[in-house]
Amino acid sequence: MFKEYDVIVVGAGHAGCEAAAAAANLGSKVLLVTMNMQTIAQMSCNPAMGGIAKGQIVREIDAIGGYSGIVSDLSMIQFKMLNRSKGPAMWSPRSQNDRMVFSLKWREMLEKTPNVDFYQDMVKGLLVKNGICYGVETGFGNKIKAKAVVLTNGTFLNGIIHIGEKNFGGGRMAEKSSSGITEQLVSLGFVSDRLKTGTPPRIDGRSLDYSKMEEQHGDKEIVGFSFLNTEKPKKQKCCWITYTNQNVHDILKTGFEKSPMFSGRIDGVGPRYCPSIEDKINRFAQRERHQLFVEPEGWNTVEIYVNGFSTSLPEDVQQKALQLIPGFENAKMFRPGYAIEYDYFPPTQLKYSLETQLIDNLLFAGQINGTTGYEEAACQGLIAGINAHQKVKNLEPVILKRSEAYIGVLIDDLITKGTDEPYRMFTSRAEFRTLLRQDNADLRLTEWSYKLGLASEERMQNVEKKKTEVDEIKTYLEETNLSPEIINPFLESKSTAAINEKQRAERILLRPNVELVDLVEEVPDIKERMKNYSNESIEQAAIQIKYDTYINKEKELVEKMSELENLMIPEKFDYKKIKAFGNEAREKLMRMLPRTLGQASRISGITPSDIQILMVYMKR
Repeated sequence: MFKEYDVIVVGAGHAGCEAAAAAANLGSKVLLVTMNMQTIAQMSCNPAMGGIAKGQIVREIDAIGGYSGIVSDLSMIQFKMLNRSKGPAMWSPRSQNDRMVFSLKWREMLEKTPNVDFYQDMVKGLLVKNGICYGVETGFGNKIKAKAVVLTNGTFLNGIIHIGEKNFGGGRMAEKSSSGITEQLVSLGFVSDRLKTGTPPRIDGRSLDYSKMEEQHGDKEIVGFSFLNTEKPKKQKCCWITYTNQNVHDILKTGFEKSPMFSGRIDGVGPRYCPSIEDKINRFAQRERHQLFVEPEGWNTVEIYVNGFSTSLPEDVQQKALQLIPGFENAKMFRPGYAIEYDYFPPTQLKYSLETQLIDNLLFAGQINGTTGYEEAACQGLIAGINAHQKVKNLEPVILKRSEAYIGVLIDDLITKGTDEPYRMFTSRAEFRTLLRQDNADLRLTEWSYKLGLASEERMQNVEKKKTEVDEIKTYLEETNLSPEIINPFLESKSTAAINEKQRAERILLRPNVELVDLVEEVPDIKERMKNYSNESIEQAAIQIKYDTYINKEKELVEKMSELENLMIPEKFDYKKIKAFGNEAREKLMRMLPRTLGQASRISGITPSDIQILMVYMKR
């Protein structure tokens, strides 16, 4: 019945979809196996993409040739560029999305992707022989062979859903959990553990009084995520903000003894930076209120997502507490919030390609590696899909450096440090975040991806055009002198000092309260010269000029760090022969198998002296 595939991807969440698309677009024959064809790329939790650091990841996925950015643009109902008041390194795109359209667009794009086949069934086990994975076995008893398998099981591995004192098996509400894979992997020598996550109740928007809430509009200019010319919405939907209060907290506390978290029925650790509402009022008892974001689920639905009210308390407690929130006095629940605990495999058991150390041709991506968030899952899926293809074609694995992408930071963090709580990306995790901005993801990654064979010709042409325009704009600003009579009216309008003699446009732009977009809009000479350039190129040129000193300092730091990063450790290096190592260093290096001295230096417990010893032995 089944032919042999190059790559089988297990699970069709955000990681699985990106993995299937990447491997297929590179030329591999791919089978995407999912338990439910109707929930491909489902937004299981909040109906949004991007945000702080997460938006940078979506832009990187898009620059490489993944689909998440395109789908986000085509399904968005509101867009915001967060942190505009801060420096460009902190700017982070975020969209509210139509949950149903998002899933539909993902499925449409996958169905239009040559080389992708679909099969609806549960995968209950892997086909493994002599330490090599060569396929999967499904719940229907089908054994399907492949040269590589990518596991992207999300929260489905032995998932248990908790609502108050009730609990039942499930990967998410109304969908059964998956069993068999964890047990098999543990029998093969893998270590597994448990994590948990939660989701808020969904509310009937017709029952809310929005006049008691603060209205939140999207940006006038929709930048979006994709570097392609995707269609953006002509209008946007509003979101709202409201707050809990002491009465809400008092009601919630009455359910604590029935909370699975406080009663100890959930063993898994939850996400530190996305705590449940009961966790918030317990940990931050001094706070009188907590902010809630009231977010519509789509264009043609009244369903509302209450961001900030994640909970697993009993349903009646949830209902009573909700109705004490301003605007929610008559709130009707579509479904209660719940917590889910599930199996994951500490990612220190992986190679940097996301292939497992114990079993060849088996790769993990997404929440199975201990991460949380659509964006974190999607970028792992993209890299796992690329590397599954590379493996079956006997090509070198693709590994992004920390200085090249947030994706590189995320994977390096997971492999070298591991995680015992759901890992979420932040800008603070990236030491080179001035270089890793959302605006230059295409300049950083598209050419490399194009050479790999993934990014399209159209993307490469867009990058070349952007580079040319940016260079021309910078040259013009460096060489053009602006006279006082031309520029002073503008400077006065910005409350900055006028000039008495001609000054280079570039120097004017270095003033903190002067932006190139304003110069283009208000100074006729500059407006005329810039009329044929895109807003994106104008913004990019301005950033490169304004932050040139900081960018160059960071590049120098990258060069210094690359000395260690470029020192490759032989693949079968024998750490046992180095007697000068302590037991901890030897055990961790043997378990994590770093590819470079730079990666070895970031492993928890490895000291600078360990690195010096390793360098000496490598020279020998």
